[in-house]
Amino acid sequence: MGNLENMDVEDFVDVLGCEFYTGVPDSQLKALCNYLMNTYGIDEKHHIIAANEGNCTALAAGYHLATGKVPVVYMQNSGEGNIINPVASLLNDKVYAIPCIFVIGWRGQPGIHDEPQHIYQGQITTDLLDLMDIENFVIGEDTSVEELKTVMNNYNKVLESGKSVAFVVRKNALTYNEKVVYENDNEMIREEIISHIVDVTGEDPIVSTTGKASRELFEIRESRNQSHMYDFLTVGSMGHTSSIALGVAINKPDEKVWCVDGDGSALMHLGSMGVVGNVKPCNLVHIVINNGAHETVGGMPTVASTMNLVDIAKSCGYSYTVSVDNFDDLDKELKLVKSRDELSFIEVLCSIGARDDLGRPTTTALENKENFMDFLKDD
Repeated sequence: MGNLENMDVEDFVDVLGCEFYTGVPDSQLKALCNYLMNTYGIDEKHHIIAANEGNCTALAAGYHLATGKVPVVYMQNSGEGNIINPVASLLNDKVYAIPCIFVIGWRGQPGIHDEPQHIYQGQITTDLLDLMDIENFVIGEDTSVEELKTVMNNYNKVLESGKSVAFVVRKNALTYNEKVVYENDNEMIREEIISHIVDVTGEDPIVSTTGKASRELFEIRESRNQSHMYDFLTVGSMGHTSSIALGVAINKPDEKVWCVDGDGSALMHLGSMGVVGNVKPCNLVHIVINNGAHETVGGMPTVASTMNLVDIAKSCGYSYTVSVDNFDDLDKELKLVKSRDELSFIEVLCSIGARDDLGRPTTTALENKENFMDFLKDD
């Protein structure tokens, strides 16, 4: 057979020979994600997209306990931190000896240009696996199917001993010719939603979430010739945006602090909302733009479209909670929460999609941090 540049992802899946996949979507693994969605969709017997990578690992362990079979957990390398605890204290052969195959998209691979949040993670990707005693193999465009089969034959012996293994996938190593369209029935476009938020926030600080939301906020400021000092762009650390905003709100009680979050981010560490609700800062507005998708990495679904985030926020202790699906209601609610001194939560139902020419921040992460801190200090 040819090399992986010409190998359809089905060849990769055939070599693995597993029946159950769970993961958090990654753009580097788009071929695998699209294949799984086309083949299984969301099917509890074969494929589940989970909230975070640790969640996936524990789910995979349960699958093995019930079936005796080996599961596959897929993720971006940024999720390695989330698997350390269940790998070390659950899967490890010195504990329960539960085997698992990890398929990891390698962002920030040394020698290949990538965004700043991926650089250090890319450098330590295989080191972390080595440290967790997970034997790993890097798949590139020049990896042949036969080579993959040889590695998998060796890995099967490792798996039988109760240890886990990993395939680290370089950019463009896996291909898939079938297209998958991800869409919903919501009408509001995220960039326009963020623009309406900026209309109301004025000179209030904004903490925005990982992915396209922060990129769109940056470009909105550029188009308006506004300073970027008001915004902290959480370019990495997915799931922690509301916690960052909470830390700012607690220590800047005279500022109205706005957290612009996404559904995938909010779900990844949902317990953070419980902490926010318990602290109950009256100067924090938590906005979750919910399109029910991991859109930044391809559009695969989250479970947020079937959840009542407003009821969750209310149960967590948020004083005011509301969901909107049109711009008239959004504008009304934004003005309302700006004028009130109470912890507020707004869910905004959003369509899937962004413009093709969406750029990336032209300032560095360090410049963003310093400008934001200077703004908060001076203010």
